[in-house]
Amino acid sequence: MKRFLAFLLTLTLAAARPAASTYQVNSAASRITWTGYAEVGTYAPTGTVLLRRGTFEYDGRTPRNGRFEFDMRTLAQEQEQLAEHLRGADFFDVEKYPTAVFVLKDVQKGTARGQLTLHGITRLVQFPLLVERLPAGRLRITGTARLDRTLFGVNHNSSSFFQNLGSYAIRNDFQLAFDVVADKSIAE
Repeated sequence: MKRFLAFLLTLTLAAARPAASTYQVNSAASRITWTGYAEVGTYAPTGTVLLRRGTFEYDGRTPRNGRFEFDMRTLAQEQEQLAEHLRGADFFDVEKYPTAVFVLKDVQKGTARGQLTLHGITRLVQFPLLVERLPAGRLRITGTARLDRTLFGVNHNSSSFFQNLGSYAIRNDFQLAFDVVADKSIAE
């Protein structure tokens, strides 16, 4: 009898949980900004990369089960020579690795957890995010991720791998700030 009551309670709680809706990223309304850092001094170039597509589930409280594709060929910076270098073999080698993918597992207590594949290497990453409801059923997801590029095999001018770089040393960590707008899927 106790097992039966526990089973009924579990079913009731599962039924009370709101059904998840599928959302699709609106690439035109979303913005991904990266910032790199010199190891010495204050030089910190910034630029953008296009979030080509993305989908995730949202149950009214938290996003989960998402997949986001970044077009690394769109890696941009106001100094075109720097942008070309970043897209080249020394850094992100976009000819060989044109897409980066983040697979969102879940969000717990405002921290997203998932797998990022960048430069052909997949690593577990986590970062804080904020979800905001917008009019017309849209969602805005904002946050900042700090990533260590060397964990993804991007070692150019890293003092962890090369000595005596002086002012040419580049910090291993870089920042991705995201402002993603998503629309509820029409098929819902």
